[in-house]
Amino acid sequence: MDIHRLVFNRLDENTYIASGAPGRCVVIDPGCQPGEEQEKMLSRLRGLGLTPEAILLTHGHMDHTYGAAALQKEFGIPVYMSPEDKPVIDYFQRVGRFGIPVPDASFTTTDISDGAVIDAAGLSFKVITTPGHSPGCVCYYDEARGVMFSGDTLFAGAIGRSDLFGGDYDQEIKAIMEKLMILPGPTEIYPGHGPASTISDERTGNPFLEPFNEREEIPELNQAQYD
Repeated sequence: MDIHRLVFNRLDENTYIASGAPGRCVVIDPGCQPGEEQEKMLSRLRGLGLTPEAILLTHGHMDHTYGAAALQKEFGIPVYMSPEDKPVIDYFQRVGRFGIPVPDASFTTTDISDGAVIDAAGLSFKVITTPGHSPGCVCYYDEARGVMFSGDTLFAGAIGRSDLFGGDYDQEIKAIMEKLMILPGPTEIYPGHGPASTISDERTGNPFLEPFNEREEIPELNQAQYD
């Protein structure tokens, strides 16, 4: 798999172009805003000689969806997203957030669910639902290549915030621990913000994944035993 990363908008969102076959690719979370950023996205695709066959949205937050409508119109391709995040898109269309422009939400989506498999551009992604950062957060896992696009669920050394509309910390930590931490250690993680990582690195070094950050109870010592 060839993976190319572009960083867009004021929230430094990672947009990925992934290719598994000559001339073909998928785009994960196109965060490119209209104008210069969207032209940069199209220019990169042209420079790589790649034509998108699908857009994969890990969730519906504005910084991850700016380019979805434009790319769908340009290439006539499906946009895959959990239906659980349609209310999220509607909500941010009404209220906005982060002091950034509201994106064009005119794109149509193809619903996905846990365990679904998306085959495109010579790649095969299993959908892993990880609600918590938003109700419809998902990760896209290519088991054969040991690669996962984790969106804003899991970062290098952190997890996604759960205080936005529809967020739920308990759901998020449960999904991460039960669905992601069981993946093979060498699995490469490509998150929605910041650098890449691996499952093994997050198991051993992510401070947010210590079991609920609960202090271990230690019984009081009986001093008489040591007199």
